[in-house]
Amino acid sequence: MARLPYQVLVILYLHNENGIKYCIFERKHPQGQVQFVAGGGEDNETPSQAAMREVHEEAGINNASLQQLTSLCYIPTNIFSASQRQAWGADVLVIPEYSFGAKVESESVTLSDEHIASHWVSYDEAMAQLKWDSNKTALYELNCKLTINGKQT
Repeated sequence: MARLPYQVLVILYLHNENGIKYCIFERKHPQGQVQFVAGGGEDNETPSQAAMREVHEEAGINNASLQQLTSLCYIPTNIFSASQRQAWGADVLVIPEYSFGAKVESESVTLSDEHIASHWVSYDEAMAQLKWDSNKTALYELNCKLTINGKQT
């Protein structure tokens, strides 16, 4: 399996009687870091195919409704292994991270071994706990698309 030079970020969300909730994941390594579903493309996958595979692998969900977001960031390749950087070539210094929203029907999540916990939280709670600007920007965009003047659509 060849790791492609791009990353995907997927925000699981649902609408229920309490409003819109977003699923954040606590990583094992680094311990306690909170983020959304994330991973890289493999073989000949498109970003949307990679997003759906990552949702299945990290959350055990097969039937999410995927929506690509406009939010896009670039990640320095120095956070990846030397062998991975070598496979991509010396001229690949940053890779794009494509963002998606994934609507699910329930809070049922089956965690992969990458995570120690998941939590369904409000927009404000997610923003307060997220570390990475790319996660916050994508969440902001998705939340704006799901609400009009502060009301659910």
